[in-house]
Amino acid sequence: MRLDAKIPEGPLQEKWRNYQLKSRLINPANKKKLNVIVVGSGLSGAGAAATLAELGYDVQCFCYQDSARRAHSVAAQGGINAAKNYQHDGDSVYRMFYDTLKGGDFRSREANTYRLAELSAPLIDHFTQQGVPFAREYGGVLVNRSFGGVQVQRTFYARGQTGQQLLLAAYSQLYKMIRAKKVSMYPRTEMLDLVLVDGKARGIIARNLATGEIQRYAADAVVLATGGYSRVFRLSTLAIGCNGSAIWKAHKRGALFAAPSFTQIHPTALPQSSEAQSKLTLMSESLRNDGRIWVPKSKGDTRKANDIPEEERDYYLERRYPSFGNLAPRDIASRAAKERIDAGHGVGRLKNAVYLDFKHAIERQGLQTIKDRYGNLFNMYKKITGVDAYKEPMQISPAAHFSMGGLWVDYELMTTIPGLYAVGECNFSDHGANRLGANSLLQASVDGYFILPNTINNYLAAELKSEGVTTAHPAFEAAEKGVKDHIDRLLSINGNQTVDHYHRELGKVMWQECAMSRNKAGLEKALSQIEEIKASFWKDVKVTGHDRQLNTELEKALRLADFIELGLLMCTDALQREESCGAHFREEYQTADGEAVRKDEAYSYVSAWEYAPEGFKLHKEPLEFEYVQPTVRSYK
Repeated sequence: MRLDAKIPEGPLQEKWRNYQLKSRLINPANKKKLNVIVVGSGLSGAGAAATLAELGYDVQCFCYQDSARRAHSVAAQGGINAAKNYQHDGDSVYRMFYDTLKGGDFRSREANTYRLAELSAPLIDHFTQQGVPFAREYGGVLVNRSFGGVQVQRTFYARGQTGQQLLLAAYSQLYKMIRAKKVSMYPRTEMLDLVLVDGKARGIIARNLATGEIQRYAADAVVLATGGYSRVFRLSTLAIGCNGSAIWKAHKRGALFAAPSFTQIHPTALPQSSEAQSKLTLMSESLRNDGRIWVPKSKGDTRKANDIPEEERDYYLERRYPSFGNLAPRDIASRAAKERIDAGHGVGRLKNAVYLDFKHAIERQGLQTIKDRYGNLFNMYKKITGVDAYKEPMQISPAAHFSMGGLWVDYELMTTIPGLYAVGECNFSDHGANRLGANSLLQASVDGYFILPNTINNYLAAELKSEGVTTAHPAFEAAEKGVKDHIDRLLSINGNQTVDHYHRELGKVMWQECAMSRNKAGLEKALSQIEEIKASFWKDVKVTGHDRQLNTELEKALRLADFIELGLLMCTDALQREESCGAHFREEYQTADGEAVRKDEAYSYVSAWEYAPEGFKLHKEPLEFEYVQPTVRSYK
């Protein structure tokens, strides 16, 4: 299979413009004849559905939550990047492009990454016009703050709830189109399979989560906007309902899955406190903008944080990475925390955390300034832990977070299945091996609002001449039968172990062998262990209730069956990439002082995997760097 990324011709700064000049158009009368399914209603999904409807397409939008307002985009608190250069600190579109490419350890396409930076500035104007209350200077100008991996201030924010405010703006645009009857909204509905007709994406099979009814939906194109898959680790910063099932079903139908092992560990989450915990709480990376991270210099120090004098504190990020300090990229900050914790310097009840201290920021800037910037985050921390972080340091720990991997897409955001698009976190597109902070809200919004509405026309213009497909087509009947058989098989096992038991077992294996650091022996062991978990799951899981009702145990079982297979692919991908790169840190490939060793001559490609029952098949998209030469990724 040849992977054609469809990169436009011309200089880097003109590629997107050249693409738009040559792309096909559809007149408004014909757009009304075309239907698009959008699965997901977060920033990328709501933005895509609202914009496509505004353009004139008939849109069906699906989400498993009871409201689009509950999409997980709400949890991205810290900010959204844009190359506006309001501070006149040397920022530019090119510098943002370079920071993003470098931050991803040179494992993403130049053209896609440059387009992300290029569209960032108009996106801020777009959200401002929608009423997003970005923080402003006294004179009314939008204010910026710094984020990890960069040396300029380009992050726009709304206190510590940026994702929530952006999602409310997108939600308002979506529901304007619903009221105008241009979008049909299906909440509490989960996609369980993709329907192909003549090799093209023509619809989905979905389950009504309230009634259990299996339903068919047809369209001329399908857009997946279903977010990331880090719940494969079980304990993560993601909401419990977040899952990778939609993209996994598409993968099993023929869409290649790219870079699955590139999953980000966030350095600023609340530490795990017990085995019974079901998720971890994210504390925004924006806190690292003013907070200082440290551990006691002495191992096993049991004193309270405020009783440890300055000379006995190790500000290890500032020591190891003086150019970036506490704003080192997430993968580097997470590994540095793990190294200190593993060396016996961890703090907290389980000795699995480090300190994030605002004492010096409060002394320098005043208590009110810190409250204005991060007040809701400090309130959340106190509500969960009972600790006033204005008076003593927070305790934080690394946690599974963002998925850089996802469905392989070309420059148009179309997968290897014609008519199937993937936008936002569920594609692999812009971040390479590591995502810089505050680029997730950016990518989701740009994909949904600006890119997809311009690229999908190229495909749909040709579909005007095709015969429409209805849900009566035999392909829908076959897909529906497959879904029902899959559900019946799960319900009929009636074993002795809960779904949560198997998810805990999978999560332990994935966190131990395929998280912050990996090695050959561990990955081979993990593949064997996951196969054992898979066999036991299909033999001894117990799913209570039945399918024609609200059944959260069945929902979890369906998602876990996909997570188990995805875990196998993630470990397979990590095993074949014999280098250290971004979030993928192979212990065999590091310098004497523990820094990553990338092998560009052998691994400068996107790994794109084809599903097959007998094993995954690797396809490679070579990465060509015309404008930036890959260098050693140093933040020292």
